[in-house]
Amino acid sequence: MTERLYYTDAMLRVFDATVVELANEGQRAYLDRTAFYPTSGGQPHDTGTLQGIPVIDVVDEDDRIAHVLQRPLTGAGPGAVVRGEIDWARRHDYMQQHTGQHLLSAVLEDVTGFPTVSVHFGAGSSTLDADDSAGTGALPAAVLLEVERRVNGIVAESRPVVVSFEDSTTAAGLRKPSERAGVLRVVSIEGVDRSACGGTHVATTAAIGPILVRRQERVRQGLRFEFTCGDRAIQRARADLDALKRIASAYSASIDDAPVLVEAQATQLRELQGEVKRLVERLAGYRAAELHAATIPGPDGLRRVVERVEGGADSARSLALAMSAVAGTIFIAASTSPPSILLATSPDTGVDAGRTLRPLLETVQGRGGGSPRLAQGSAPTTEAVDEVVRSLLAAANG
Repeated sequence: MTERLYYTDAMLRVFDATVVELANEGQRAYLDRTAFYPTSGGQPHDTGTLQGIPVIDVVDEDDRIAHVLQRPLTGAGPGAVVRGEIDWARRHDYMQQHTGQHLLSAVLEDVTGFPTVSVHFGAGSSTLDADDSAGTGALPAAVLLEVERRVNGIVAESRPVVVSFEDSTTAAGLRKPSERAGVLRVVSIEGVDRSACGGTHVATTAAIGPILVRRQERVRQGLRFEFTCGDRAIQRARADLDALKRIASAYSASIDDAPVLVEAQATQLRELQGEVKRLVERLAGYRAAELHAATIPGPDGLRRVVERVEGGADSARSLALAMSAVAGTIFIAASTSPPSILLATSPDTGVDAGRTLRPLLETVQGRGGGSPRLAQGSAPTTEAVDEVVRSLLAAANG
């Protein structure tokens, strides 16, 4: 059994231990005790060194912990004493994130009634999923700000974070009931939270540092909140500020004025895009009339127009729609880069564009389809596109 030193001293950075067993040709080490935290409860494992060799993974195997090394541990077999050193920057970062999550979960549940059901601590940001099976939906911005204000207020109060070991039958006031029997490791934030947890935590709420709730999104039967704590929150706030500075600079404006200018530009852009769309449709109508007039009808009275385009057949969609509104017209747009094709037909032709184009594309290992009036697809080569065009014209003339 491995003695877990991090259970009682999360601040321990260097320790000595006895090798119990080596596996995987010396790259998997088992010790009588360890300060290395294994991946568990959503918190990633520690890294560091064992006898100077990088520890790349730490695995919880129930009663014992495996230390996966970058290279074999040589000259230190079972019974040898080795020294372990924790990567403190990584450990401290996850201590801030994990303790911050406990505080955030407790306050979130107190304010909204949403209990935390799962957590994930990532390298850049962390998330917690809260149960919203009642379907309340996303929190109003004012409520989310209140949650953030309260957690940071508790951070500033520097409340103690205490670890205790209690019997599962008598441990009371836990935020989430534990399914474990026997002795529980309970992490308590004075006056705020009591949770059964095996993770590493800071000693006071002040050591968490600032807590920043960045966003929320709907997931299955709940809400997911992305957050950062401590040094990460400061780095994230700095990155956000730098991004705002660049945006403000592009508008030759102050940071405070930038949001209004961006919103105004976005509104103007939507209006211009709408106007461009209307103009493109009008131009397509004129072009369709021009092509129709310049095309000689076939024996069946239908006019067959073939247009060569670049940038994909979809670039001719506006023209195709306009052509499909002109009586007695079959329109084909063919592109060589990328190889693709579009077919549009007016209702009075009796030609179903989707049913006509799909099988022809399949014969050249292409794929596609569409509606009776408009269909499109891709082909593997330019030659394949030309073959489909010839087939379409032959079928139409037939």
